[in-house]
Amino acid sequence: MACYHSHCLLQPPRKKLLNSVDRCVDEALEGIVSSSGGLSLLKGHRVVVRANREAVRGRVGLVSGGGSGHEPAHAGYIGCGMLSAAVAGGVFASPPPASVLAAILSLHDAGASGVLLIVKNYTGDRLNFGLAAEQARGYGVEVGMVIVADDCAFDQPSKAGRRGLCGTVLVHKLAGALAEEGRPLDEIISKVTEAVKGIGTLGVSLSPCSVPGSLPSFNLPSGEMELGLGIHGEPGIKRLKVASADEVVNSMIDHMTNPASQSHLPLKSGDSVVLCVNNLGALSCLEMAVVTRAAVNCLEGRGVEVARVMSGSFMTSLEMAGVSLSLMRTNQDILRLFDAETSAPAWPNRSIVRISGRCHTLDPPANHSEETSQPEGPLSGVMKNALERICSSLLQCQEDLNSLDRASGDGDCGNTHAQASRAIQEWLQSHVVPGCPGQLMSNLAELVQERMGGSSGALYSLFLTAAAVPLRRNSDSSSWADAMHDGTEAIKRYGGADLGDRTMLDALCPAVEELKRLAKAPPGGHMAILQAAVEKSEQGAKSTCDLIARAGRASYIATERVTLSDPGAVAIAVILRAVLEALKEQK
Repeated sequence: MACYHSHCLLQPPRKKLLNSVDRCVDEALEGIVSSSGGLSLLKGHRVVVRANREAVRGRVGLVSGGGSGHEPAHAGYIGCGMLSAAVAGGVFASPPPASVLAAILSLHDAGASGVLLIVKNYTGDRLNFGLAAEQARGYGVEVGMVIVADDCAFDQPSKAGRRGLCGTVLVHKLAGALAEEGRPLDEIISKVTEAVKGIGTLGVSLSPCSVPGSLPSFNLPSGEMELGLGIHGEPGIKRLKVASADEVVNSMIDHMTNPASQSHLPLKSGDSVVLCVNNLGALSCLEMAVVTRAAVNCLEGRGVEVARVMSGSFMTSLEMAGVSLSLMRTNQDILRLFDAETSAPAWPNRSIVRISGRCHTLDPPANHSEETSQPEGPLSGVMKNALERICSSLLQCQEDLNSLDRASGDGDCGNTHAQASRAIQEWLQSHVVPGCPGQLMSNLAELVQERMGGSSGALYSLFLTAAAVPLRRNSDSSSWADAMHDGTEAIKRYGGADLGDRTMLDALCPAVEELKRLAKAPPGGHMAILQAAVEKSEQGAKSTCDLIARAGRASYIATERVTLSDPGAVAIAVILRAVLEALKEQK
């Protein structure tokens, strides 16, 4: 088998017509908005919005986005009848939650009745869009999310699920038409979620792509092609000999509709579909036309009615020479939404607004964060002591956590927790700990989001953001139990893991279950419950030695090599033990 990662076999980086690797995304966005009369940039963010934001007043605003390199997705689908804003990350990298939040608040400030996030099913996108959603809800914005997972490649998808591919563009169109009709957020979510079940996508490639400044993503010998690849340059599920367009398309549709596959799209004779033939970047128009013909003929030969056809570049993978096929089962209602007018330039439509002389930037929304300078309260001292104990404990076990992480990750778990600990210590030196626990949680959420980094930063920030809500109303023991529960559920919801998957949740969930007893604890019984919760957390962390990793980085490592405790779970147990010891000192 060819080694995809051996640089001696890979071709050198392809030449690209760019000014700067570091600035290419920003310059591309400037090029997109400067050539369209309907788009604008938010200053300081990689966020493109409708220039006439007032058009979303009283309607649901739609936000999507993801890594750059997939142009015209996603900024090309902004306009009347489609998206209201798009958030761009680096090339093939999820955008930061702060930019997603800026997009949401920009639409909220413009009078949108709610905001729907349309997110492709990748962990980074789920986490960062999910964190922004939680933060926006804290500001009173009605936010919903639809996860698109249309990949038909894997016969038995992992727990991470099917990837989000070009079918996402079809979701943009349906949701945009519903929003333009003035439908409420919950109705749009319901209709689009149902439609997503009838969408499937599969890709094939004749060449890899290369991120600017990097080597090609994989090696593909002459005469071979990859079937079932994603949109981030990753290899496919199967390597085949290059065949004719008809044969390749037949193989793709066979795989997409195979009932033996858990990710197949159910399709039978008599069904009606929308067909999207998507250029992954470097196929010629002639090849695209041949593939489109082959796909139509193949479907019609199976008794499937092709109601509509899209053929072109809709969600690319830089310069990859390949094509993906997306099929969407349709009915009269879906066709009506699909056919609805849109001004989105990549659908395609062309702007009639004069370009020259137009100012295509606008100021981002005002900072909606609450003031961090809040008055002290009866709990301020207790919470400060607990934070100080947490930070010192995590710093003391930094190397232990790194050692555990080297067995299943990149060995930096201790470093990231130490980074967050130092950030909190610095914050404590220059800030008053607010008397409201909910406000403190929000402050910490923002701090770890900015300073901790990686998935850990997103997970802790998600936890703290969700936990802040019940603690803004009350600070009794029952509210603390609710906060722990809500924070844990947020991690489950956006992180995709659960109890037993060998993650931080294996230490957190048992403790949360025990803390539920706080609501009915007799006077003086709280410390005993806390003690039991900490012990269960430590037992849960220890139990991860014997668990099979089903989520997180360790899930990609051979099971027999993962024999130590999960570092994230150990860190949770350390934090809870530190809180307990701090509270004992107050007695």
